[in-house]
Amino acid sequence: MSTQELNSVDVLARLANVIESRKGGDVDKSYVARLLAKGPDSFLKKVGEEATEVVMAAKDIDHGAEKSKLVYEVADLWFHSMVALSYYGLTPADVVQELARREGLSGIEEKALRKADLRALDEGGST
Repeated sequence: MSTQELNSVDVLARLANVIESRKGGDVDKSYVARLLAKGPDSFLKKVGEEATEVVMAAKDIDHGAEKSKLVYEVADLWFHSMVALSYYGLTPADVVQELARREGLSGIEEKALRKADLRALDEGGST
């Protein structure tokens, strides 16, 4: 990994640590604590909203909008996705590991492998 990639992973790890530290915190002082206290419906709704805003920002670029708006919305999506990961006991490192596993596979090949794995699970096998 390049220095920039390591720094990106470091930033995500630091943010994940902050999110973890806010679990069970004061809901009047912490947005993360408030989201987590309200349960999955709260933060999953935000993930959906932010995903929609990413799509809208990307489409707006085709009509002359600044690319920075897309970056801003993706940051919101990543943040709320990280809250979801934390709630379920996962970290950005788990996502990075999955992306690394997929590295070098074509998207078509990776999708076919997932379908085969799901078929095997449905048939009572294990992967």
